[in-house]
Amino acid sequence: MASNTIAIASDHAGYDLKSLIQKELEGRGLEVIDLGAHGTESVDYPDYGRALAEAIENGRAARGVAVCGSGVGISIAANRSPAVRAALCTDGLTARLARQHNDANVLALGARLVGVETAMDCLDAFLETEFEGGRHARRVAKLDAGC
Repeated sequence: MASNTIAIASDHAGYDLKSLIQKELEGRGLEVIDLGAHGTESVDYPDYGRALAEAIENGRAARGVAVCGSGVGISIAANRSPAVRAALCTDGLTARLARQHNDANVLALGARLVGVETAMDCLDAFLETEFEGGRHARRVAKLDAGC
């Protein structure tokens, strides 16, 4: 798996925030796979959530960032894949706990609900926090087994 590679995807509502996140990731020396959208013309978030999930499923990326207006739709779409544990985060603490306790591999953000600074706090926590394992590992294993 491409451990230094992060896939990013958004719909039209998340395009501007996705672009800022992409610049931040590249500035950190990470390889970024931009799966679209590539502008603010109306598109359907399920297409982009699925593309992100496929990048994780096939090992092109170890983690992902998904952005739509609320973050809800694209996270639902990505979570259809058993390879994805997408967490919709609204602050850095939620992102940290999603990594520590749930081994989240996709950070979902709502571009219309969080500001850029908060989104970057979430991104920092998502990138810098490791999965704790321990008692959380059996729970994540149940998620991986389809509950």
